[in-house]
Amino acid sequence: MFEQTPELSTILSVNTLSLLPVLSLLEVILSADNAIALAALTRGLQGVQLQRRALNFGLLMAYGLRILLILVSTWIIQFWEFEVAGALYLLWLVFKYFSSDTETSEDHHHHGPRFATIWQAAPVIAMTDLAFSLDSVAAAVAVSRDIGVILLGATIGIIALRFMAGLFIRWLDEFTNLEDAGYLTIALVAVHMLLRVVNEALVPPDWLMLILIGQLFVWGFAERTKPDGQ
Repeated sequence: MFEQTPELSTILSVNTLSLLPVLSLLEVILSADNAIALAALTRGLQGVQLQRRALNFGLLMAYGLRILLILVSTWIIQFWEFEVAGALYLLWLVFKYFSSDTETSEDHHHHGPRFATIWQAAPVIAMTDLAFSLDSVAAAVAVSRDIGVILLGATIGIIALRFMAGLFIRWLDEFTNLEDAGYLTIALVAVHMLLRVVNEALVPPDWLMLILIGQLFVWGFAERTKPDGQ
């Protein structure tokens, strides 16, 4: 488990705080694909206000789950079953989206899970963030063993995630392919997780993953949605 520091002055030492910008940047970078995924899930609710409220409640639940994951991370990472379960859950979301009937959709487009209330959407948002967090928490633990810094980095990360997801909620209505790009990103992350379980040698390097996700984002933002009547 984490090394516990006895005094606040030790936790806030210069060496400890020097890691905070690194962890914060790591959280923000690893949250980009997470943000578009969570924003896409909120589309299961009608109305931007409901979507934003569901995102707020979902991320509040997600924050609690992240803290729990951080506290037990050194135990969790010993069991590959958790990563497989997270990957299969993400692939299930992707399957639900691309197998949806576009003929029954008002805009004749694929759609993710539908929700009647924010209390149905919030747990799905929280669980999706948890699945994505398996990667970011493992990376944070590799950078620092100080639980105070990791928790602070996670707090900054969840705030950044809320900000980015809020932007994506608006952009999903403005760009035709962005929702598809979001779910393809989810699939890419899930496959990456499964490959790591099967054989570390099969896992593509981080720079290649960033390029692939970047290309999906470029494609997602390439075409604007045509206004009604055009």
